[in-house]
Amino acid sequence: MPTPYTGVYPIAPTPFAPNGDLDLAGMKRVLDCMVDQGVDGICILANYSEQFLLADRERDVLLDLCMGHVAGRVPVIATTSHFSSRIAVERARAAEKAGAKMLMLMPPYHGASLRADEKGIFEHFQQVAGAVGIPIMVQDAPLSGTTLTVPFLARMAKEIPTVRYFKIEVPGTAGKLRALIEAGGAAIEGPFDGEESITLLADLDAGATGTMPSALIPDLIKPVLAHYRAGRRADAVSAYARILPLINYENRQCGLRATKAAMMEGKVIKSDAVRHPLEPLHPAARAGLLELARAVDPLVLRWGK
Repeated sequence: MPTPYTGVYPIAPTPFAPNGDLDLAGMKRVLDCMVDQGVDGICILANYSEQFLLADRERDVLLDLCMGHVAGRVPVIATTSHFSSRIAVERARAAEKAGAKMLMLMPPYHGASLRADEKGIFEHFQQVAGAVGIPIMVQDAPLSGTTLTVPFLARMAKEIPTVRYFKIEVPGTAGKLRALIEAGGAAIEGPFDGEESITLLADLDAGATGTMPSALIPDLIKPVLAHYRAGRRADAVSAYARILPLINYENRQCGLRATKAAMMEGKVIKSDAVRHPLEPLHPAARAGLLELARAVDPLVLRWGK
């Protein structure tokens, strides 16, 4: 059995030029910065990568560029979500062929009300799993508007051989992780949290073995896991308390724009542009974010200087 993937797997942002074009040179610098942050792996084409604002041809370009540039330095998880099972399968095959070590998918949904029932969701993941040979992470997030119950997630883990990883980022994450691990047993190979690691300590207590934050401060999140795994709880609590105000500000005030703002400040990328209809970060929010970031001195603020 391969060693399970554990640790810090941040989401790579997608940099854009001020006119909205892809910044491919900047994308390479983002990936290099993340590797230097000491990440255990990288997730690409996720919601925090603005995947919902990318054309299909841009996804293809970014997939090839990211896999080629990372070049095996760390494992890469590729997000291949789509409402269509057929397209999700095509994306999954392309990601595996390009070298992704894992796939991440949300349950199929479209808009505010078009979503599959449990039978459709199960078959969706079953079809993707049948098309590839790499593990699958189920992303359980409010964005989909779909309630994935613990018994249903445990059933997928037990009945679909490669569905072994679960990114839980719903209210009460720790409780759901604890219940899922109890219900699924050994089939729950990778219980992860998300949401910028805003509930990380509680989630580690619940049994999480990985976290999927943004690429803002993975170098400062990683010591929390290291201390926790080594039984140094007081050190884990202290390390987490030091960065929690910044994580909270990122999560509640900035969203996906936070990493871009910090990467622009640290000269990783030239522009922190987001694609319309997303709006740029307000100058006051940007100043507040950078004030808290400077206080903890993450690598992202000095990587390109």
